[in-house]
Amino acid sequence: MRRFTEFFDGAQSWSRVERIIARVEAGAQGSDTRFIVTNLPGGRAKTLYERIYCRRGMAENHIKAWKAHLSADRTSCTKATANQFRLFLHAGAYWLMWGLRVLMPKRSLWRIAQCDTLRLRLIKIAARVVELKTQIRLHLPSACPDQTILRVVLGRMPRLVT
Repeated sequence: MRRFTEFFDGAQSWSRVERIIARVEAGAQGSDTRFIVTNLPGGRAKTLYERIYCRRGMAENHIKAWKAHLSADRTSCTKATANQFRLFLHAGAYWLMWGLRVLMPKRSLWRIAQCDTLRLRLIKIAARVVELKTQIRLHLPSACPDQTILRVVLGRMPRLVT
């Protein structure tokens, strides 16, 4: 059960009264109450909470994953253009990881896997590359632990035509 309410209140240290939105959720594990303080006028409490504040939290989690799992906060070059290009490459890597995650079967743990899990278990694996006249073949080791999910994902990827 999930309920939303709003009220106006102010702490003693605040100079004015603010709008406060409360979300109360009760389940088998007990109750969970969250409060946000907002100065946004109008709108229903549920709409503001779910469409603005929850999405903001999701965006912050994406940035955190981008920094933590792909080392996107590393800007150790002495030139600003080199650091900018490095961030551009990290953004592209995150976009590719996101695309790889979207290709995963729905309702699988791979769909919500972190970027470092995808990188270490699906991308950073040994393979033998064989160049043929019209195609390039990748031969994976027979003992690859994630072989089935890799086949599913490779089957869903669009073909690269030259």
